[in-house]
Amino acid sequence: MNLELLNEKQKKAVVTTEGPVLVIAGAGSGKTRVLTTRIAYLVQEKNVNPSHILAITFTNKAAKEMKERVFSYLGSIAYNIQISTFHSFGLQLIKENYEVLGYKPNFTILDSDDTLTIIKKTIRELGYDLKEYNPKAIRSKISGAKNELMNAKEYEKYAATAYEQVVLKVYERYERKLKINNAFDFDDLLMKPIELFRNHPEILKKYQEKYEYVLVDEYQDTNEAQYIITKMISAKYKNICVVGDDSQAIYAWRGANYKNILNFEKDFENTKTILLEENYRSTKNILCAANDIIKNNKQRKDKKLWTSNEEGIKIKYHKADNEKEEAFYVVTEIASLLKQGIKEKEIAILYRTNAQSRNMEEALLKENIPYKVVGSFYFYNRKEIKDLICYLKLIYNTNDDISFLRVVNVPKRGIGNKTIEMLSQKAMTEGKSLFESIQDGKLLLFKHLIEEIQKVDCSLTELVDLILEKTGMREELESEKTLEADIRLENLEEFKTITKTFEEKSGIISLEDFLNEISLVSDIEEHKNNTEVVTLMTVHSAKGLEFEHVFLIGLEEGIFPHNNSLMDQEQIEEERRLCYVAVTRAKQTLHLVNARRRTIFGDLSYNMPSRFIDEIGEDYLEIDEVIRIQPKIQVHKEDMIDSSVAYSIGEKVEHETFGIGIVVGIEKSILTVAFSHPHGIKKLLKGHKTFRKVSGESI
Repeated sequence: MNLELLNEKQKKAVVTTEGPVLVIAGAGSGKTRVLTTRIAYLVQEKNVNPSHILAITFTNKAAKEMKERVFSYLGSIAYNIQISTFHSFGLQLIKENYEVLGYKPNFTILDSDDTLTIIKKTIRELGYDLKEYNPKAIRSKISGAKNELMNAKEYEKYAATAYEQVVLKVYERYERKLKINNAFDFDDLLMKPIELFRNHPEILKKYQEKYEYVLVDEYQDTNEAQYIITKMISAKYKNICVVGDDSQAIYAWRGANYKNILNFEKDFENTKTILLEENYRSTKNILCAANDIIKNNKQRKDKKLWTSNEEGIKIKYHKADNEKEEAFYVVTEIASLLKQGIKEKEIAILYRTNAQSRNMEEALLKENIPYKVVGSFYFYNRKEIKDLICYLKLIYNTNDDISFLRVVNVPKRGIGNKTIEMLSQKAMTEGKSLFESIQDGKLLLFKHLIEEIQKVDCSLTELVDLILEKTGMREELESEKTLEADIRLENLEEFKTITKTFEEKSGIISLEDFLNEISLVSDIEEHKNNTEVVTLMTVHSAKGLEFEHVFLIGLEEGIFPHNNSLMDQEQIEEERRLCYVAVTRAKQTLHLVNARRRTIFGDLSYNMPSRFIDEIGEDYLEIDEVIRIQPKIQVHKEDMIDSSVAYSIGEKVEHETFGIGIVVGIEKSILTVAFSHPHGIKKLLKGHKTFRKVSGESI
């Protein structure tokens, strides 16, 4: 077998086949090649029966890639090797032992939607209110318990609060229902095999005998259940090789415990530890910056990545004035790269939270640079944003049947399809809109809700807050207590930044003008399935990927590191690992970008630069503080509004777009001004620089 393509440390990781082996594989150090070559080496050089090898990884994509590589080395005998994800392996164990577990052969696996349906039904059956006991939050609690290997009986010991007592009751009934239905949920695929092994040692012994060699990829991402399965299976021969990087452990929020990799040498005596520190991906400057960042973490294996690649250009650090200029700077730099012949697919923009993509999307659209957002929908196409926009459209025009149908049951109000069908029939007969045709029942409550919101005189940003509050959208997402719900809520709050920017740029508080403005962005033709595009993604989504040119934006305290982590040292260390992952995605150039001030969720905030920038040695950074900005997007509240100007009813004002008008109403910070045809009545922000008093004149 040809091992010449491997460096000395990689070779050692391949040929050290007996006993426990810990391979700490730094970013870009060729771990997949090591794993697949090791499997081939076991078969070709050590004459190990392929069916005695178990290789486990985390994603279907990674398992598929591993299978393909092993097949290219070994040919068709590779099909006899168990190469799979933890969950696929668990399913295999259940299939082979369903009878012992007390199940019939035609069992089913429930997906997350099926699970949610059962939990909703169970909550109702127990007589609890779905609004008070959010089904998704309870599903998340049960899933967390299962991944910690707690069945309902075990969970009972920890159910200290009244809420947890309700979760316990739901969990107990949910477990019974799954058994009656001859069904497993996704978490059972890890939990049931452990239950099987603990209750039937003879079955465990059979699998320990079978899987003489065990390999685990991304070991730092294992949770409690995955860790236990790995230990149990490999306990006889102890020929276990785990590969991972504690510096890239970024999934604590979904139950992963990076301490599993730090404790491996304690769990397995006589472990041979091999450090893969040569990086084949990045320039020296980028690697040195990554090392500078990660060395500040106390909980870590001591290693230092190095590379024989060129030194490369310094990392560019640009301090923008605001989030619009941040986006403009990035897009200008990308346009420059494209002019040099760089392909779009070699460029990535990374950020800490999904909500940060919006300004980048708008700037890329304006410059006609094709892009794709990975791991989430385009901002204006996200479900929660479409729902909010439809509420705004319905408030502006209650005859908008399309918007009405979208939001009449968002969040759920118990308005069924039959009710809507009857209303549609009535509206058609009477020749009216659906909204106009409402007369009674739950629909009438909804109608009153919209009419109540319409009566409130407020700014667009206040209107968004009012909708989120009065409709129950915010409450529903807050009660879910899931990561997905947090992201949705963050996106809705980010929408207030759009309304705030519109108000401050134009001085207009007109729902009509605002809806017209955003339709120009949100109605852009659907993005084609084009591979020649700039990639936008969160840092979490970028793990395992690499790009020639990377832009890491929003490097400010409270954004990256995230606000939720600032008071907890362990969480700060996770954020630092996340930053390390971001930096090591870059091969040739890396831009670090932040803003002096930015509007977050509709409020202007001044953030300190991220601590991670300070941790990088000055030798590797080129600091660019030149403010390169388009005048049309240099908009700040303090520049645009003079709050000292007083107005009175009947005064004349002159607006730069609408001409001469008369003040006909004053409400807090809002003026109602009557302009001549075709502009009519407009609501304006008091003291905005887009209009002025016509001195000494009033009627």
